[in-house]
Amino acid sequence: MLAGLGRAVRSRWAPGKRLLSAPQVWLWRDAGAPRGRRGAAPCSTLVPSDEVTINYRHGLPVITLTLPTRSERCRFTVKPMVTTVGAFLQDVQREDKGIERAEVFATDGGKVSDATLMEILLMNDFKLVINNTAYSVSPPVKDKLSSEHATEMEDIKTLVHRLFVALHLEGHQIRRERELLQKLDHLKEELLPLEQMKARIKDSADAMTSRLLWVGLALMSTQGGALAWLTWWVYSWDIMEPVTYFITYGSAMAFYAYFVLTKQDYIYPDAKDRQFLHYFYRKSKNQHFNVEQYNKLKEDLAEAEESLRRLRQPLHLRLPIQEISDKD
Repeated sequence: MLAGLGRAVRSRWAPGKRLLSAPQVWLWRDAGAPRGRRGAAPCSTLVPSDEVTINYRHGLPVITLTLPTRSERCRFTVKPMVTTVGAFLQDVQREDKGIERAEVFATDGGKVSDATLMEILLMNDFKLVINNTAYSVSPPVKDKLSSEHATEMEDIKTLVHRLFVALHLEGHQIRRERELLQKLDHLKEELLPLEQMKARIKDSADAMTSRLLWVGLALMSTQGGALAWLTWWVYSWDIMEPVTYFITYGSAMAFYAYFVLTKQDYIYPDAKDRQFLHYFYRKSKNQHFNVEQYNKLKEDLAEAEESLRRLRQPLHLRLPIQEISDKD
């Protein structure tokens, strides 16, 4: 036997049938030692590109390859705009359980990500590695659509979309309206006890606020009467004038302190509303009325009512808009 580089070609044949598996070329490299023959180390090489073929049928690429375990040719039809490289490799491994490694590499040796779309992969040549075998794949050049054909395809897509809308829009709107009505009923049921409790708390807070206003009027009347009695019947104006001055100055200080604490001017309607909220929240806490839950339910109710109103608009239902006649 000659020393140096020798080649051995191994292939599997099925009796009475054509060649089923791809020929694999293994290389043995001898160390060249004359005193003894060392063990040979096998390494796989590229199989011819016709072992993995790509053809277009009905506009979709069909990838044909040989399964290593069953030695069968299998076709995989992919949707290039939807299918990813990872999904294609999973389909190959699912078809042949003996495939432990399935990867795709670019011609420069870089690995192609599993998230890459097959449409991008089929634009250039690539290498498909299955177990220890690497296949060099050259996708055929797909003819580009003409502008007229592309326009026709867009018109067909638009027509299909309109047909789908015409067939399913009414049913979808009916289902959506039913869901919104059920949601409204559910929200109203949850709001009913809260509304009753809120009405009781509101009436109590209104009564307390009104009582406070009347008490303030009574105190001011009492103060005016006391100053008049002290001025004309007990003392003279010369004595009471400084007293009234300091009372006025003290009132100004009180209004300024209100502004410092609340950052608002002392306006009677605003002060009344502020006092009402104070009583309302205090009553709510005592009666365990959840104001945040009530506000959330009210917001959900308003949103559902707005969605139902927009759903029932003639423009959304594709109905003719009723003409509004001027009333005499």
